[in-house]
Amino acid sequence: MRVEEAGNDWEAARLFLPVGWEKQAKERGAMLRRRRFKDPGYLLRVLLVHLAGGCSLRGTVARARQARLGKLSDVALLKRLRAASDWLRWMAVELLARRNCTVTRPEWLSNYNVRCFDATVICEPGSRGTDWRLHYSLRLFGLDCDDFKLTSPEVGETFANFSVAPGDLILADRGYGSLKGLCYVRERGGDFLVRLKSKAFRLYVVGTGEEFDLLEALQGLAIGEIGDWDVEARAADKAPMKLRVCGVKKSREAAEDSAQRALRKARERGYTLDRETQELQHYVVLATSVGRASMTAEQVAELYRIRWQVEIAFKRLKTIMGLGHLPKTDPVSAQAWLHGKVFVALLTQAMVDEGRTFSPWGYEVGGNRKERKLVA
Repeated sequence: MRVEEAGNDWEAARLFLPVGWEKQAKERGAMLRRRRFKDPGYLLRVLLVHLAGGCSLRGTVARARQARLGKLSDVALLKRLRAASDWLRWMAVELLARRNCTVTRPEWLSNYNVRCFDATVICEPGSRGTDWRLHYSLRLFGLDCDDFKLTSPEVGETFANFSVAPGDLILADRGYGSLKGLCYVRERGGDFLVRLKSKAFRLYVVGTGEEFDLLEALQGLAIGEIGDWDVEARAADKAPMKLRVCGVKKSREAAEDSAQRALRKARERGYTLDRETQELQHYVVLATSVGRASMTAEQVAELYRIRWQVEIAFKRLKTIMGLGHLPKTDPVSAQAWLHGKVFVALLTQAMVDEGRTFSPWGYEVGGNRKERKLVA
């Protein structure tokens, strides 16, 4: 189907859904009952009003009734959302696979339960200051939420908000990069892979009192080259911890973009960036507790890249579209809501990707990119 012939926004959006999405709605329990909805498309359109549009449950059912998509109560819609949890998760996984990201666990990660930690602030519709911070954990290979916690906005991002078990490999951004948090993971038998937080703690050459000059080590890298160093992390209130630091030099364009964002943030918050911090914008620096016998530096970088695809999509959803209403009192509903948000984020990313290929003669649409045909 040509995009210009799609007729409306929904028909265009259908082109980006994974193959077999309607069949999976039935197999995964979202359409066990046809009452209220003629087919899975009607159900998904209503769920998208809630998940992508940020409408409350009551606002969603009112819009669904007006658009003749279905007549149901807000309680019934919440039940439908709960039943659609696995269906939404499956579609998110398929969309991630379309981006050529690994969604099946590779052999070199067979001994790990890979989890992504993050947090976001939730503002209820009509809120006059009643905000929440949602801390959530997603299993990377499967994209299912396995832990979450709702707190006041004052509770910051920390590993201590989650349970950690032996065999867990935790992926997180630099907000989780305090030495106290890294020790929390290791004390519970887990491993970590985080973006290194500049100046959060000092790095030393292993077995010596000599400070490790990270910037000097990074400056010896060529673009795309991966550095790998054994170091010792120290902080005043913690025992020294041995870890690996892996660094990748960014392309010139990516480095300039990162530097501009850092300068803009500094101006907005009223502080000045020192020379070292400005230079570090040219690199991606990762810290991990996983040894070389289990994971090469290339694999460390690849694993974080996969995690970053999910992160970018979710950040776009948070900053551009808003997160909408979170059903706070029901854990099953909150989990379904999270699965839906990840699906909407990746669906949005798929549409953005297609928009970048716009040309006077048409789009590439639908299916696996390798199998697509140019639509004239």
